[in-house]
Amino acid sequence: MTIDTVEGSAPGYAMARMTRSRFDELVAEALDGIPDEFAAYLENVAVVVEDEPAPALLQRLGIDPRQGSLYGLYQGVPLSERPHDFAGLPDRISIFAGPLLRDFPPRRLKHEIAVTIVHEIAHFFGLDEERVRRLGY
Repeated sequence: MTIDTVEGSAPGYAMARMTRSRFDELVAEALDGIPDEFAAYLENVAVVVEDEPAPALLQRLGIDPRQGSLYGLYQGVPLSERPHDFAGLPDRISIFAGPLLRDFPPRRLKHEIAVTIVHEIAHFFGLDEERVRRLGY
């Protein structure tokens, strides 16, 4: 599993509360907290930290950027849908720093990053949005 940083448009004022490197450290800590029996399946998953979700992405997902945003996104073929001989590009989990930094105070940010990562990993394992939310993520 890899963590990459993708710099986007100019960050909002909330980004000043925390350096990007500290945010990336919190993402890495959350990933380190994934139990080994689950982490073993994440070898071909790239975790990417981005500033903001693209407006076109929000539109495609039916999210009005004036009323909401996106903290994370899983892109790939869930394990539950893969044939035994599956060969494809690496899956991708994007964590969007801007919305998380704007919506949560620093004391809750570590927890919310971890919740977002678990939420997206649950999609990787094949859980749909309704099931993930019922589990509290």
